[in-house]
Parts: sequence; structure tokens; C-alpha cells
Amino acid sequence: MKKPRIVFAALILTFGVSFNVLKAEERYEEIQLFAKVLNLVQQFYVEKVELKKLIYGGIKGMLLELDPHTNFMPPEIYKEFENETSGEFGGLGVELTVQNGILTVISPIEDTPAWKAGIKAGDMIVEINGESTKGFSLVEAAQRMKGKKGEKIHLGIFRKGFEEPKVFEIVRGVVKIRSAKYTDLDEGFAYIRLTSFIENSAELIKRELDDHIKKYKSVKGLILDLRKNPGGLLDQAVQISDMFLEEGVIVSTKGRGEKEKEVLYAKKTGTYPDFPIIILIDEYSASASEIVSGALQDNKRALVMGRKSFGKGSVQSVVKLGDGSALKLTVGRYYTPSGRSIQSEGITPDVELQEVDPESFQKSIIKKDVRKEKHLKGHLLGEKEKSNKKKKKPVEFWWAKSDSRSSDKALTPKERLLEKDFDLQQAYSYLKAIKTLSKTRTF
Repeated sequence: MKKPRIVFAALILTFGVSFNVLKAEERYEEIQLFAKVLNLVQQFYVEKVELKKLIYGGIKGMLLELDPHTNFMPPEIYKEFENETSGEFGGLGVELTVQNGILTVISPIEDTPAWKAGIKAGDMIVEINGESTKGFSLVEAAQRMKGKKGEKIHLGIFRKGFEEPKVFEIVRGVVKIRSAKYTDLDEGFAYIRLTSFIENSAELIKRELDDHIKKYKSVKGLILDLRKNPGGLLDQAVQISDMFLEEGVIVSTKGRGEKEKEVLYAKKTGTYPDFPIIILIDEYSASASEIVSGALQDNKRALVMGRKSFGKGSVQSVVKLGDGSALKLTVGRYYTPSGRSIQSEGITPDVELQEVDPESFQKSIIKKDVRKEKHLKGHLLGEKEKSNKKKKKPVEFWWAKSDSRSSDKALTPKERLLEKDFDLQQAYSYLKAIKTLSKTRTF
């Protein structure tokens, strides 16, 4: 992610100028205060304390006064951070944030230990191995949650519907992320679920779409599912947006002053044909997910469906320090092409879908045929009824019959995908309707 680092370099110069304006005595007095406390602790604290531990602790304390995404990473944590963005790391596979001082799950990453253990988006982690997480930073949480493969960890979880926290036992594993998952929806329609934005996400999406085009000669329509996607690398969000835009702004970032502004544009080269696109988002779609959604929505290239997104619109740059540690610093805000700020606002979908519990949804579906004219005793036969007097079977929703379906009948990938997913069913219906009504976009 070279460009954000360039933005940060520009900020360093600005900060330098700002510091020069301050009185030298004032700077010295503030630094001297910190040095005095450090010296007193080293000389008189009841036990000997390592200097680096005190320095690291002082830095962490300073950053706690800032936003929750600004963090200091000791060497071992920074190394793990680099591994995460490459798509493989050791741990649980869960994306976290701090909301109202509480360690909160943005999303468990699919097919990871946390996901398999039943951790859900919105879960509040109140304990880690019996230790209260009150006051924990994200870095402190990461230090305790990551470890060797095969080791067990116990998380105290509180979620809506719980009377008290419940303990979840999770076995750490090597988390390998395949961020893009494709499903053929038949008839030339494609579905791609993007779970995170890591180093090869754009490449994976391109590969899946190219394979789809080889099979069907074209793409009739695409559903890009960004639900529970916590974000990731900015350059991947830009590349994915650029696949579907020939021109126009993708995203802009603004720092402290007007000079710290960067605008990223789409290029015509490599743009896919103008097929209908629906993007699915929810309240846990964050950061890079919101950049893609906002870019395609503002450029009238996609219809966004679902629920209002998370609202993380801040820019972080990572600066590696001399001893192998690193500083992740919030240096700006993201803005959509129309100038909307994502921060704390999120992306509002074009078509809002209420969250539906899968089990309740199945039970609520009416499986009987609705009574119509043809059901009335003695009704006049229509032309088709005259030619075919065989009684028709009642209309049933196939996705609501999973419990009664014979075990020897295997579901197709499409059926498994749509079986309990109300949002996806609605998106697929919209996508087919858009394609049927017009060969061009009408949204």
C-alpha cells in the first residue's frame, strides 16, 4: 500500500513545519516532563523495570488519547500484521474493533477457528482466558488472542439474547484466507463473496470473472457480496472498483490540511463490460467494503442492497520504526466520489433489506397455493385447462423444504447458497429483473 505511505511522508513534512512554529522551550518542557517520570521510575520503582518496556508503555498510553485505529505495534505484533495482509497467519480469524470501550467483533472470517466455534458479528469479548478486556486496545487484544497452532483459548462472549457472558473454547490454527469465493447462479449470472481485502483479492475476482466469461461468453449479471467484510487494503478496493468503472473518481482521501488530499481515478483499461451489478452490504461491511460500495453507487454502476454499513471512513498509514516495531496512525478520512464522508455515517443502500433470521424465515413461508378463481367449484375452464385437466401441484418454495427433503438428494451449490439467505434471494430476483427489463442500467 505505497500511496498511503506517500501521504504520510507528506504529513511528516507538514508536522515538521508545525513543530518549528512552537516555542523551543515549550517542546523541551513537555519532553522533559516525560523524561523526568521515566527517570524516577527507573531509579525508585520497587522492582527493576526494562527501559524498553517503559518506553513502549508510554507510547501506548499516549496513543490511547487518540482514535481506536491508531496503534503502536511491537516487533512481534507488526510481523503478524504483515502476515495477515498476505492472507495467512496464526490465530483465531476474527476482525475486531473497540466500540464504546468494549472489544467487539466486526466479523469472524469464514472457515477459520473463530467462525467454526460460533463467534458472530457484534459479539462483545468481555474476557480472554479469564482476564477482563476492559480498557484493552486492539493491539493488546491481538497479543492475547494470537498464539501457536493447537493451543486453546477461552473467550468470554456477551451477545444480544444472552443473560450473562458465555465462554467459548477455540483452538488456535493457521488461518489461510481465500478472500473471494465464486458460485455459478446459472443462466450466466455470477455470485462472488468477498470476505476481506488482502493482497490478492482483486486478482482472485478477476480470475473468477474471466473463468465465468469463458464458460458463458459473457456475464449477465453479478452479485458482489460484501456483507460482514471488515475491509483491508486500500489498493485492493481501488483495483476492484476500477474493474467496473471506465472513468471518474473512485475515492478521495483528505488529511489534516488541504495539501494532504489525494484523489484516485478509474482507468478505462481492463474495465469489464457494462453488465448489471448488485452489491450486498450490512452493518458489518466496513472500510474498503464501503469504498467499493460508495464508488460504484455514486458512479451509477451498481445497485447497493442490504443494510447501512459500519461507517469506518478513516485512513491509516503504517510506519515501520527502527527497532522492527511500527506505528499505525490515522492520517485522514475517506470520501466517496460525490464527496460523502464515510466516517461514522456508512453507506446507505439503494434498497434496504430488513435483517431476517434464517430459521424464522423458513417457518414463515406459506407453502400452500393461494386460492384463486381456478380453485372455485364449478369455475369456467380456461383454454389451457381444457387442453390439460391434470391437477397441478401446489406452488412451494424449494428453499423452505430443507427439513423434508430426502437425504439422498444433494443440493446444488446454488441451492445451498440461496437456501436460507433472504438477502441473497432478493438480490438475485432484482438482478434478473434488471436484466429482463432493460439491456442498459436503469438504476
